[in-house]
Amino acid sequence: MGAHSRTGVLAAVRPSRPEPAGRDRYFDTLRALALVRVVTYHTFGWAWCGLVFPSMGIMFALAGTLMAKSLERPAPKVLKSRLRRLLPPFWFWGFFVVLAMLVHGWMPDWRIVYWVVPLGDPPGSAWGEQAWEILWYLRTYLWFVLLSPLLLRLFRLAPVPVLVLSLVPVLVPAFVWSGPDNRLGSALWDLSTYLFCWMLGFAHRDGVLRRARPVPVIVLSLAALGYGVWYAFGHQADFGTYDLDENPLAQAFWSAGFVTLLMWAKARFGIGFAALARFRRLDRAVTVFNARAVTIYLWHQIALVLAVPLIDRLWDVPAFEAYLPLDSQWFLFGVGWVLIAFFVPACGWVEDVAARRKPTLLPGGRAARMGG
Repeated sequence: MGAHSRTGVLAAVRPSRPEPAGRDRYFDTLRALALVRVVTYHTFGWAWCGLVFPSMGIMFALAGTLMAKSLERPAPKVLKSRLRRLLPPFWFWGFFVVLAMLVHGWMPDWRIVYWVVPLGDPPGSAWGEQAWEILWYLRTYLWFVLLSPLLLRLFRLAPVPVLVLSLVPVLVPAFVWSGPDNRLGSALWDLSTYLFCWMLGFAHRDGVLRRARPVPVIVLSLAALGYGVWYAFGHQADFGTYDLDENPLAQAFWSAGFVTLLMWAKARFGIGFAALARFRRLDRAVTVFNARAVTIYLWHQIALVLAVPLIDRLWDVPAFEAYLPLDSQWFLFGVGWVLIAFFVPACGWVEDVAARRKPTLLPGGRAARMGG
């Protein structure tokens, strides 16, 4: 992960044979944990959440792996499939968000086109900001999808150097030129922050990580982790916090080191989490989280917003006021998950329709990957 170490890391750089088809419960579990961490962070706002589990880096790496696998088919078909699976759930969710903002006096401009295809940040009112501010992830994901045919071809020309150099773009806005202070600048920051993680997904799919030697991988990963945490704590005065979400450079390096170790361990030791099947309820939960990843991500902020007035109504009931911890953030967290559990069957069927599957209220069998 440092530019000084481009040789001796791998025994070979040729793509390996594709992995056998089927669900990977290790990756499924990581995706489910990432979604739980996202909801947790948006409920409590704990700055240390990103250090414990960099969920966005993990999700981009997993998406990169799936994209590399999908691109074994013709690129135009893959891109069409990804757009078809991503956009209908986004449109369905966006209809309610846009309608609510219009009712509350919002007047859109030409940028409303980004509510059709989020190649840029969809505009919105301050009133609805808590709902639409999460769309940076969909915008970044969509750009990575569109760029993947080119990125994968570039990666396969020289896997190790390209993977190492994918950390360079985040250094440019941090130390050379910060870019325009607008939506384009934000998009460039996000792409550069998570480019390494996306490319790491390619490295896993092509067998590059499996052939990597342990010592260089561990040393370089720890170096990236060390630099990320040093930069986060060393620049608290600049960002007002050590929260990685506020510090793109620290986020990029911490995520790079953390996710590399997770992906390398999977490739090296063949971790599968097959034993998860013995715990039926937990296994089912992981299945639902993966089949409804887009739904949970899009609707979780609305669930947390709606939880507040719902809890306010509970204060009017003396028994609830006396016996329930209505003023606790943990209670808000619990009510939020209850509402998410409502949105999953109420809105998640759109993901089935988008994937051309028979709509189901609650997935029980094979889960659909996000955009897979």
